[in-house]
Amino acid sequence: MQPKLIIHGGAGSSLQGKGGVEAVRKLLYGILEEVYGLLKEGASASDAVVRGCQLLEDEPRFNAGTGSVLQSDGQIRMSASLMDGHRQRFSGVINVARVKNPIDLALRLQAEDDRVLSDQGSAELLRELQLPIYNPLTDLRLNEWMEERKGNFHRTMAGVIAEPEAAPGRDPEAGRGTIGVVALDQDGHLAAGTSTGGKGFERIGRVSDSAMPAGNYANGQGAVSCTGIGEDIIEECLAARIVIRVTDGLSLQTAFEKSMQEAGANGRDLGAIGLDRTGVIAWGKTSEVLLGAYHSGEKLGDTLELEPGVQVGRLY
Repeated sequence: MQPKLIIHGGAGSSLQGKGGVEAVRKLLYGILEEVYGLLKEGASASDAVVRGCQLLEDEPRFNAGTGSVLQSDGQIRMSASLMDGHRQRFSGVINVARVKNPIDLALRLQAEDDRVLSDQGSAELLRELQLPIYNPLTDLRLNEWMEERKGNFHRTMAGVIAEPEAAPGRDPEAGRGTIGVVALDQDGHLAAGTSTGGKGFERIGRVSDSAMPAGNYANGQGAVSCTGIGEDIIEECLAARIVIRVTDGLSLQTAFEKSMQEAGANGRDLGAIGLDRTGVIAWGKTSEVLLGAYHSGEKLGDTLELEPGVQVGRLY
């Protein structure tokens, strides 16, 4: 089986705050090249997904890991999940702090009986693993929060994607900031991973879709990672909906088309990337921008310049 790979760095309405299309394209393609190289060397889909998520979490342009947005109390709390489609096993952490790569904790939990942990459980796991304490805060995110506290921030600093009705002083892009990776390995196994710093300025204790099957799901037939407004993704149960439709016999493209049409009709703001067991790559969005890129084995491509509105695409 020829490996396939697709990644995303969020969704939203603008790439201006990330340096523009070419800067984001160069960044995503560099990550694709490294991770696809691992797949060509025989890495499993899960291992490739974890490495891709680590690289995306380490990039401060994206709202996951380093560069995560601050919540209303000025703290960073991150969520991430990994789903091994071959074993159909889901694991994740919710609202974890002081760790460089939340996806590492999700990977560790794949071998546990208790595979989804909240903030207290995640903190205890960090202590058990003796991972170094890490502060993912960047100056940009701190300045956002401080300016928002002053009540005069117009959210032009970051451009990283939240609700369009966001109050003055809040970045309208932050709530859609997520990263995700979906991979198909040489054995024909699928996996998906998703990670986020959250909505930004949210109520303490809010849980995103990124550590739920709604936002990250895989089995032996398909795998999907979502991005966008977390509540919209949860209410559509988007990732699981697409994968289940593929499992029930729809093509991946048709499953994406049907799901995105429904989401658009419901006024949702979201995007998704996916693969099926035959190697078909697909993507879809209702948001204006989807920061996606893929490696087919023969070529690299991306979704950075799709037309606004509901769009679905695929590559065999």
